[in-house]
Amino acid sequence: MELRGPALALLEIESIARGMVVADAVLKRAQVEIEISEPTTPGKYLLLFSGGIAEVEESMKAGVELAGSTLLDKLFLPQPAPGLVRALRGQFFEDWQESIGIVETQSAASALCSSDSALKRAEVQLRQLRLARGIGGKGYFVITGALHMIETALEAAAAAIDPQYLIAAERIQQPAPAFRRSHPI
Repeated sequence: MELRGPALALLEIESIARGMVVADAVLKRAQVEIEISEPTTPGKYLLLFSGGIAEVEESMKAGVELAGSTLLDKLFLPQPAPGLVRALRGQFFEDWQESIGIVETQSAASALCSSDSALKRAEVQLRQLRLARGIGGKGYFVITGALHMIETALEAAAAAIDPQYLIAAERIQQPAPAFRRSHPI
């Protein structure tokens, strides 16, 4: 995936058919690029697109309007954290540091929003990011860093989203070597 601009938008739609219609409308409204456009479990549709800030915002408005009552969640993210952009391209930090933090959310949009906030607020690295696929439409991410930075990042991640979307924000201080081996990227 190659992000083509300084902004991202994500729409989660409860209907696969409506999701496809929304994807077409988003592309027709402004010059944006589709990064992810696919059905996810449990029968939802995930649409992530990028481009210039004004273009993404314009296309998102069209997508939200067309999705109507089938819209489950949305996110407009101008200037995403560089670590988040790398993760969306499949490039993750491979080394374990002192501690890890795990954030699990109800939606892919809330996972993106909270991970962006965590990466911007603290000196941590993103080890893993999963959005919707194969996890019941939820999202989660794993960060690594010094314990005090993990705690700061987890606070920022939780504060960035509505509490109803946060399932868990956990930390592990000095993960066991066996845990590290059994949880590769």
